[in-house]
Order: sequence, then C-alpha cells, then structure tokens
Amino acid sequence: MTVDTKLPYDRNYIEQFSKEHNEPAWMKELRLNALEQVESLKLPEPDKTKIGKWNFTQFKHTAAGEKISSLTDLPAEIQDFFDEENLPENLLIQRNHTVAFAQLNQDLAAKGVIFTDIFTALRDHEELVKRYFMKDAVSVDEHKLTALHAALMNGGIFVYVPKNVQIEEPLQAIFWQEDPEVALVNHVLVVADENSELTYVENYISNNKEEATVANIITEVIAQDNAKISFGAVDNFAAGTTTYVNRRGVAYRNATIDWALGQMNDGNTVSENITHLVGDGSESNANAVTVGRGKQIQNFTAKITQFGKNSEAQILQRGVMKESATSIFNAVGKIEHGASGSNNEQTSRVLMLSEKARGDANPILLIDEDDVTAGHAASVGRVDPLQLYYLMSRGITQEEAERLIIHGFLDPVVAQLPIAAVKKQLKQVIERKVN
Repeated sequence: MTVDTKLPYDRNYIEQFSKEHNEPAWMKELRLNALEQVESLKLPEPDKTKIGKWNFTQFKHTAAGEKISSLTDLPAEIQDFFDEENLPENLLIQRNHTVAFAQLNQDLAAKGVIFTDIFTALRDHEELVKRYFMKDAVSVDEHKLTALHAALMNGGIFVYVPKNVQIEEPLQAIFWQEDPEVALVNHVLVVADENSELTYVENYISNNKEEATVANIITEVIAQDNAKISFGAVDNFAAGTTTYVNRRGVAYRNATIDWALGQMNDGNTVSENITHLVGDGSESNANAVTVGRGKQIQNFTAKITQFGKNSEAQILQRGVMKESATSIFNAVGKIEHGASGSNNEQTSRVLMLSEKARGDANPILLIDEDDVTAGHAASVGRVDPLQLYYLMSRGITQEEAERLIIHGFLDPVVAQLPIAAVKKQLKQVIERKVN
C-alpha cells in the first residue's frame, strides 16, 4: 500500500487563507515559497523507523471552535489540567483553530509580556515575530514536513518576555483538537529576552480514535543571554492522529532551557527535541517520558549540540512499552570544536511489559573537542522479577505491583513538570495507558 503525498491545498488556497487572517506580506510569501518546496523535499528519515506510508498530507485544514466563558464549562478531561482551588492566571485555550479562552495577568501585560495566539502576534507584533520565526531554530527547507508546516500553519502561540522580567506564575496553553478530522499545524514561538525568566507549559489533547488526521507541530524556544526557560508539555493525541512534533531550543550566553516532556500519544509519532547551546556557560536539561501501547510506532530523538565553552547538557529519557508497541529512543550529544570545558551526559531506559513490545535505546556521543567530559547509559529490559516478588510477598497483586514499578520507573521525569496540576494529569494519563 502507498500513501498519496500530493498536498490537497494549492497556491490559491494559501493566498486566501493568509488574506483571511490579515497576515503581513512576508508571512504570505514565506507560506508560498514553502508550498513550492513541499513536493521536491523528502520526508525526514528517523533512525530505524520507516514513515513513508504514514499519512502526513491528507486532512481537514480548518475548523472553528466555540468560545468558552468559564473554565467550568470545559469537559472534565480538560479541567484535569487545572487545580480547581488555584486556577491559572495566565492561560490560553485553542479549541480547534479558535482562541476559545485567553487571560494574562495585568501586571505582566504592563511589563510588556506577550502571551497570545500566533495570528494576533503576526498582526500586533509583526517585527518581533519576523525576527525569530523559523530562522534561528528551524528552517523551512529542512525537509517535507517543515515546509508543509510553514505553508499550512493554522494555529499556535507567541510568547515574549522582555529584558529583566521574571515571571513567577506559569504560562499555560491548551490545544484542544475537538474536531476529529481537523489537523493541528501549530507553531509555538517562545522568546525570553536578556536576564528574563519564565515557565511555559502546553497540553495537546484529542479524541479521534477512528478518524485519521495529522498533527504537525513546530516549537521554537529562544533564550537570550542570562535568560532561563522551563518548558513543560503533555502530548495526548488519540490513535487517529499521526504526529510529527519538532521542539527546538537555542540558548545564548549563560542561558538555560529545561525541557520536561510527557509524550503520551496513542498514534504513530515522530518527535525531535533538539537544543543548541550557542553561548558560553549555557545549559539544557532534556527530560522525556512516554508510554506506548497497541500497535503504535514511535521514534524519539533528543539531541543537544554544544558550541559554547563550559556548557552543560543532560538528557534523560524513560519509556514503557506494552502490547505490540514499538519505540526508538535516540539520545545524541554533540560537542563542537572549541566548546572546551563542556559536559554532556545522557541516560535512556526502556521497560517492556509484553513479549511483542519492542524498545530500542541508542546513546550517541559525538565529540570534536578534547577538554570535555561526557558519558552515557542505556538499558532495555523487562520488569525485574525480583522487584515483583518483593512487592507480591507483601500481599500486593501482580497487576498492582507492575503498576507501582512503572510509576516508579517514570517518576524521575514526571517529577520535573513545573505545574502540579499538569503533573497530576500526566500521572492520570500514564495510569490509563498502563491499565
């Protein structure tokens, strides 16, 4: 069987879509140039995963969503993202492709903090968006999916924190794929200017178990000198969504980008989390956890490239595979020539719960500088029978013992999520997938 890769949206459609959203001329031209490259560029080639037959081009492109007057009107599965006694001050909910709810603390707005949807940002903060959009972190012409994303971007978020502004309360975005056939071609752009600090958390959710559609997500995170960004995410697309998610970061002098990613999709997924430590003294901790089930195929790559001297990189990946799920975990640390005094450490661990489940952990270190330290660890295995025996000897059933072992196995990453309600929600998702 082959999959038709011809894009069902042409130049006229792109021009009309851009016009309807009142986009600046440079954005329309970027879209059209990207469209011209879609057919000629190849799909990405994730290690040990063939994606040539996956559906990336057949989908419904737009769908509106109703506004939300109160968070109590949301379905229970989305209210789980909040603490009822401590509702978020800074929240944006995208329902299909409509901003259904948005609020930002007025003190932050007065300080120049921008937290808005990508189309409003293109209109109201054009030059700021233009400065960063698909330039430093991701290029349009990297492959077919980046070009497709640029041509058909239909949603997303723009965050900007000015110099010397530290945000104590998190910024939270929820992307709700309510229409079972609509694609999310989301672009998230987070910029922290010099000496600023923020925590941003996003949640993706859908319910399309049977209907086939696509999520093509690109995130660009830019930390200027001495800035610190904590980025958390829980991805929870249903089985019908084929997902490509590309999260990139660029950290300048003494800047920090920390990632805490819960990748809980039920459909086939390719995920890239790549950070460039450009400045001296820059740092990144990339933590990710996943649970695979059914017959889904997943490929995860975490990569940190170090250009700056005395930079620090840590990668931690943990995954649990059950039923017939297959997952590849690539951890890549690259220290460029001149990045003296740098350190790169990585750990990938995969736990398999059934005979047909498959996990593959690939640690990779590429070192072009002598004066550095680096190390890696990787393991793939099944539940330790001694751990099971110990727990069962205390009167715990085998099923409950396995559940406790799995939660303990994943907790080093789950604990990194910066919002208690989101951490709780991730644990609930893990519980559902494990059971």
